[in-house]
Amino acid sequence: MDFNKLKNWIAPIDEEEDEEALEVNTQEMETISPVSKYETTKSDIKKVAGDTQVVLFEPRDFSQAEEVGKHLKERRAAVVNLHKLPRDAAQRMIDFLTGVVYAVDGSIQKIGHNVILCTPKNVPVEGAINLNNDED
Repeated sequence: MDFNKLKNWIAPIDEEEDEEALEVNTQEMETISPVSKYETTKSDIKKVAGDTQVVLFEPRDFSQAEEVGKHLKERRAAVVNLHKLPRDAAQRMIDFLTGVVYAVDGSIQKIGHNVILCTPKNVPVEGAINLNNDED
């Protein structure tokens, strides 16, 4: 016995009523709009290109800042771990990358101790990381 026969035997449905219900559901689906900001944002995420990349860097000297900048200009996000740089070189790299991010209309944010995220305009970033030790 196939599934449709079993279904019709248990709960017979008039085909005309079934088609009318389907038409109503289709019309309702066309008029539904996102209810919350989360749903709106979730739908915007689909606009990010499928080939978007995030490149990870752990520079050992300031001369590697140019390579990070090159990736940002090529519309790739970069996570930069500054742990292996001396303090003054790390500050120079942050200053340089801030300028590059400004030039590509992107954003830069601290995501951990001595770790920054640099993104070009085409890579949206949502949320924030609380770097304080207190539990909120």
